[in-house]
Amino acid sequence: MHDPTPDTSLGAFAAVLAGELPGAWSSTYHPDRGSNNDHGALTDRVWDMNDVADALAKHTVDHCAVLTRDDGTRLFVADPPGHGKGYLIAAMAPDDAPDEAFRGVREPDGIAAVADPFSAAEDITHDLLPRYDKALAQVRSNAAWLAAPQPTEPEHVVMTWSGEAIVVDKPDRADVTKALTDHGFVFAPDRNVFVLSGDDTAHQAASVRATGDRLSELGIGTVLRHPQARPALGTAPVAPPGPPVTSPYRGR
Repeated sequence: MHDPTPDTSLGAFAAVLAGELPGAWSSTYHPDRGSNNDHGALTDRVWDMNDVADALAKHTVDHCAVLTRDDGTRLFVADPPGHGKGYLIAAMAPDDAPDEAFRGVREPDGIAAVADPFSAAEDITHDLLPRYDKALAQVRSNAAWLAAPQPTEPEHVVMTWSGEAIVVDKPDRADVTKALTDHGFVFAPDRNVFVLSGDDTAHQAASVRATGDRLSELGIGTVLRHPQARPALGTAPVAPPGPPVTSPYRGR
């Protein structure tokens, strides 16, 4: 038996529409092939939280079309529920952006267009595309920020007063150890720290400055602090506040 001619009216509409949109667009028609189709993968990328999303949730897509601009921007075209008049047209989310990049970005909700590609092109140009391009720019900016190396806390050496002396925990780096020993710090193996005596306060201050200058040349900061005060007997330290609780959020 000869296979019936498939309904290509949607495909024809999409092809004409692609030629009427600003920029260079191409159209790809995705016919009904039963279970052997990619419609689910396409509808998963529809970037909408309004009428189009509601229609797709209630209506099985048996054929559709995808319009693609030369920069990769895509539009999804499908029949309305019950195969009524006109077409549903929606933005498609980019495949190469991580989910985190969509956080805080408003979905560029689609439109219901009449079955006239020339009129539909005007609605898309003046309504959908401005929202779509704005949302895409925000996602691209977020993705670039996420991909960029995040600043790390600079390395530093902590010098702590212990009576009149200054102590530093034994560092892991040999160049830091040499900076300490070159400027008067002496290793105390029983405590696993380096100690700078306070017998001569002027010499001690000069040693701290010289050590700090050398560490700065190595890209390491210096922090001089007093030991933490012990809580009074019969009291307990106040527990720090817990981290804030955030609600789970989907960016798309």
